[in-house]
Amino acid sequence: MQCCTEGTKALNTPSPSAPSVTVVVATRDRLELLRRAVTAILSQEYAGEIDVIVVFDQSDPVALDVDCPPGRSLRVTTNGRTPGLAGSRNTGITAARTDYVAFCDDDDEWLPGKLRAQVELLAAEGGVAAGTGIEIRSRGTSNPRPGPERPVTFRDLLRDRVFTLNGSNLIIDRTVLTETVGLVDENLPGSYAEDYDLLLRIAKLGPIHCVRQPLVAINWQGSFFARRFPMIADALAHLLAKHPEFATDPVGIARIEGQIAFYRAAAGQYGEAWHWARRSLRHNWRERRTYLALLVASRLTSGQRVLALLNARGRGI
Repeated sequence: MQCCTEGTKALNTPSPSAPSVTVVVATRDRLELLRRAVTAILSQEYAGEIDVIVVFDQSDPVALDVDCPPGRSLRVTTNGRTPGLAGSRNTGITAARTDYVAFCDDDDEWLPGKLRAQVELLAAEGGVAAGTGIEIRSRGTSNPRPGPERPVTFRDLLRDRVFTLNGSNLIIDRTVLTETVGLVDENLPGSYAEDYDLLLRIAKLGPIHCVRQPLVAINWQGSFFARRFPMIADALAHLLAKHPEFATDPVGIARIEGQIAFYRAAAGQYGEAWHWARRSLRHNWRERRTYLALLVASRLTSGQRVLALLNARGRGI
């Protein structure tokens, strides 16, 4: 199903020499936010062709009725794979025929020069993937987070999540997804951390470049992951099992174990929380997430309260 009306405002003169990009937008029941996200993508100041594929997950497709400038196209389809974010993104990836594939969550927003800056960076530096800095918007506040100063390696990602790299700002060589590292992992519980898993797999091929300028607005209102604490803990345990290299970095594995401890505690699974907290502290007694987990496991505060305080400062666990 296609849904795109011809726009009268020519933002770009399409250039056959500029790489083409497919942008996959997975969505579910957030139509107004979706229109904002799609409009921002179609309005990118970029000379190459942009094909937006909106994938409706567990909901009926809706015509968006947005303008398409020259060099832009919009397709609307439904998730024909595993229900959830991972299956939705893979539905879009397998339908793509462009040079690059990118993603955008339906509640986030690309800023105008995002694609152009990333493609220029990859042309200058080489590599198969790039991110950008981000701007966290939460409860009326805005917190800009510049991208890393240097390319991000696999060892970097074991040690640290590299918060600014995420599904809404990543652009990837399409053939790397379809022929080398493989699609998004549909076995991750709830599709949680699917972008982190994908980054780890890509980084095994070589460093991931990142534009320092914040070029994607990340909105932290109404996440489908809110208060799904057992599922998040299960997904993080799946991630540890899938990437045994975490065991080579005590700081990195303690970070994940501390997160698992926190979400187990937030779910009221206090015995499991103490188990994971002990594992984390054995690897790195300085891991601060573990102490937050112990506060919740001791019933001195709640996981919801801790997350609300962190989110208000543009941070997470």
